[in-house]
Amino acid sequence: MNVILFGATGMVGQAALRECLLDPEVNLVLSIVRNPTGQHNAKLRELVHSDLFDYSAIQTDLTGFEACFFCIGVTSAGMSETQYTRVTHDLTLAAATTLAKLNPSMTFIYVSGSGTDSTQRGRTMWARVKGKTENDILKLPFKAAYMFRPGFIQPLHGIVSKTTSYRIFYSAIKPFLPLMRKISPTQIGTTEQIGRAMLLVVKHGFPRPVLESKDINTLRSPSEK
Repeated sequence: MNVILFGATGMVGQAALRECLLDPEVNLVLSIVRNPTGQHNAKLRELVHSDLFDYSAIQTDLTGFEACFFCIGVTSAGMSETQYTRVTHDLTLAAATTLAKLNPSMTFIYVSGSGTDSTQRGRTMWARVKGKTENDILKLPFKAAYMFRPGFIQPLHGIVSKTTSYRIFYSAIKPFLPLMRKISPTQIGTTEQIGRAMLLVVKHGFPRPVLESKDINTLRSPSEK
């Protein structure tokens, strides 16, 4: 299986990359990056591409893939709805529309977030924009598309958020994680769980196009059930 990955430097992207490189069924990971990361692995190929709204110059590099993990995400803090729509909806759809044309047999996984508003009519701006992004991806002619809505994600295996405020938050909350897991065991996941869940959904599908936190954190392969 060949996989395209967007957002490999983010926390979820790091998780997806790690699990792909460990999975014997994954032959190639093409990571689309704005700047080289310096990572090296026999399965990994980094493609530096600065304009994530236009893929016309690299279309020949984007064919022959069975899966795409789109893990790019930004906080809406300090942004207007127009600004957030551009870097969330428009940027994502630019990639997804291109890939749907080039790889009709592809499974596309978009990492959204818990609380996303599929109706697009709620009061929370970011949730509406994420909802529109999900809905528009689901209209594209992929073999399959799945929306991942994780809640709290505990970073493991040296994975860290590149957002300073998130790193401070994770450090502060770490002592309370055992209690939080005891209270809400299906609502708190790990980077390992979400990375593995992405691969499982590509390989085996899922009954619904939207996976909430509980679905992601309890997903098991058929052999584990």
